[in-house]
Amino acid sequence: MEDIKSFLMSKTIWGAVIAIAPPVAGMFGLTVTGADASEASQHVNSVITAAGGLLAIYGRVKATKSIGI
Repeated sequence: MEDIKSFLMSKTIWGAVIAIAPPVAGMFGLTVTGADASEASQHVNSVITAAGGLLAIYGRVKATKSIGI
């Protein structure tokens, strides 16, 4: 793999954060249900998708050359 992206754009990283969030929250006395974790996952996925769409629009607007083969 030669393509590099920010670790914040990685669904794997976000999935891992969401997976470890409930036990860590439990250590601090917070109760997190499976439904809470699922909802958080959906929100993170939505944010990542929106960021990708905005980046695509920004890239097209700022482009100075046309796409070709």
